[in-house]
Amino acid sequence: MNQVSLNQKSAAEAFTGLCEVVAKLRAPDGCPWDREQTPASLRGDLVEETYETLEAIDEKNPDHIREELGDLFLLVTMLSYMHEQEGLFSVADVLDGVSEKLIRRHPHVFGDVKVRDSAEVLDNWARIKVEQEGRKPKDSILDEVSSSLPPLEKAYKLQKKAAKSGFDWPDLAGVMGKLREEMEEVSEVIAAGDSGETLEGELGDLLFSAVNLCRFFKVDPALALQRTNAKFVKRFTHVERRMKEAGAEMKQENLAVMDRYWEEAKES
Repeated sequence: MNQVSLNQKSAAEAFTGLCEVVAKLRAPDGCPWDREQTPASLRGDLVEETYETLEAIDEKNPDHIREELGDLFLLVTMLSYMHEQEGLFSVADVLDGVSEKLIRRHPHVFGDVKVRDSAEVLDNWARIKVEQEGRKPKDSILDEVSSSLPPLEKAYKLQKKAAKSGFDWPDLAGVMGKLREEMEEVSEVIAAGDSGETLEGELGDLLFSAVNLCRFFKVDPALALQRTNAKFVKRFTHVERRMKEAGAEMKQENLAVMDRYWEEAKES
């Protein structure tokens, strides 16, 4: 997409067009499937499309990113319009609300407040939520982390919140030491023949420590794992293709052959 096509239509015109399409889909003479959807039924789609957008961003493919962002716009617009149909709030209310919030929470941009760095921006953000918006202060700073987050993302955010209060390892040595300690405890549980909740608990501690290592280097563990998942899929499908070409079956007895193709995939 070139710059000329970007300027042919304003964002306002394009969004109005999307709203009209969504309204038509939800109309009595619209699409039966779209009319049957509810905010609850679209929750899974919202999560899935978010991850597909992240995948497109990792690929650095502008066309794919544009497409996936469009899917996200569709879902957010559809969810907003569903509530408008119920008379709860309008699509315009959603847009006005977020614009007003951004202006209110950025007094260093839209007002005369001075800030030194991004950390002070976040401090002001939290204070404005309580002092200007009447948000009830949380009993614990960890209460600010959404309970609906997937476990990996939640662990990351819990650790970031705790670290903000000074509860953090002073250096990398402590982080690595804790990771080794948790690995040893997992090994001890396995050696003892324990399983079930005991092993699950120790593996959870190990994962939590791995997330902590990611956080220490400012790496989002969910994005890191997503990248590794994509890498695994690419390499495994290479193994499947090469095994098929060799007329060999994908089974444990052929592990040495599969491992050779795996190493081949790593070099490609």
